[in-house]
Amino acid sequence: MTVLAVDDEEPALLELAHLLGEDPRVDTVLTAPDATEALRILHGSQADASTPAVDVVFLDIRMPGLDGLELARVLNAMAAPPPVVFVTAHDDRAVDAYEVGAVDYLLKPLRSERLAGSLDRTVALRAARPAEPGHPPAGAPATPPAPAGRRSAPAAVADDEVVPVELAGTTKLIPRSSIRFVEAQGDYARLHTTDGSHLVRIPVSVLEDRWGDAGFVRIHRAYLVALPLITELRMAGSGYVVRLGNGPNAVELPVSRRHTAGLKRILRGRPPRPQRGPEDGPDGPILPR
Repeated sequence: MTVLAVDDEEPALLELAHLLGEDPRVDTVLTAPDATEALRILHGSQADASTPAVDVVFLDIRMPGLDGLELARVLNAMAAPPPVVFVTAHDDRAVDAYEVGAVDYLLKPLRSERLAGSLDRTVALRAARPAEPGHPPAGAPATPPAPAGRRSAPAAVADDEVVPVELAGTTKLIPRSSIRFVEAQGDYARLHTTDGSHLVRIPVSVLEDRWGDAGFVRIHRAYLVALPLITELRMAGSGYVVRLGNGPNAVELPVSRRHTAGLKRILRGRPPRPQRGPEDGPDGPILPR
């Protein structure tokens, strides 16, 4: 792989470049002392097909001028943005890193095993990502398109976001694909996986907007669920419930009346109707004559 390391502190940049260069999967380590130089390198690699494409950017957060988070947002606007791994001495920006789609979040001082884990994630992304014109990935075929079906397919591995959560001073990264459902808890959201749950300071409404295309659907003001995991929708008492999964790990969640009709349409392979406003009639908006 070709790796770009960005840090405004020269000792930290040299150490990062040295550790990256020791990994046998890394062929070339490019370095930049600031965001301006990093952008020059990245634009050059994408404009010239004879120049090796940058496969991953290891990026400090706090830098003069354009900081690491701002640079990551600029990279996201590129036609083929490279994955970003943040390398920082500060543990309070993990949620911000998630917001810009970071692959990993490493704390200084660096440890070679954590760095290797970040490269593992990058290799997995490259293996799942279709080849780009002029810059084919080394050795890995493109992921075939998912067959059409009545339900939304899970997001491709290449688009699988990771959510950083704090556990006893350790930042753990939870892949979106491992999340079964999200529970609203005020301004926080509890992410439920098969292994447990994790509380993050992200409103469920934000995740609903961000993860809609990845197959997550709102079934209740308190719940957002992974649509492909729904195995049953049935009446229970005065309302409906959905069942996620089968066997001893299955869970049932309530479906609010507001979301029942839309969920039924989605499960039948039809798009949900737009939500009616307070001035709408039974067949949609009431237009002025």
